[in-house]
Amino acid sequence: MFLLAAEGGESEHNPIIPIWQEIVVGTVAFAVLCFVLMKFVFPRMEQTFQARVDAIEGGIKRAEAAQAEANQLLEQYRAQLAEARTDAAKIRDDARADAEGIRQDILAKAREESDRVIQAGKDALAGERATIVRELRAEVGTIAVDLASKIVGESLADEARRKGTVDRFLSGLESTGAR
Repeated sequence: MFLLAAEGGESEHNPIIPIWQEIVVGTVAFAVLCFVLMKFVFPRMEQTFQARVDAIEGGIKRAEAAQAEANQLLEQYRAQLAEARTDAAKIRDDARADAEGIRQDILAKAREESDRVIQAGKDALAGERATIVRELRAEVGTIAVDLASKIVGESLADEARRKGTVDRFLSGLESTGAR
């Protein structure tokens, strides 16, 4: 076969060494392809890549800012909650103190009212006792005079004398009763 190819006027070509025209055409095509890629495609890809990087970094920065704001709000809420608990404890303590004060006031008023009622009762008893003692003196005096009249046999009609006798008798009873 090689002989037939050599007879046809073609020179014998080594398959390992490429044809120079193909090398030139391949180099020009590669240069045009590299030029188009570097001029149009790579800058576009770089812009897209940079936009994605910016979006990701911006998202991370926004997330960090949101996290910092959330942490700040959480600290504010915790501070407000602690303040509210402190206020609630103070209000509860104030209410207990007020309740104790009201209780003490009510007890003091009840004691005063009790003392007033007891004193009024004592005063009423003393007045009634005095009235009863007066009535009993008069009655005892009359009974004593009547008995003395019956024993002595004479009338003790003189009122002044009778009253003096009765008073002396009752005073003597009181002094012996007081011992």
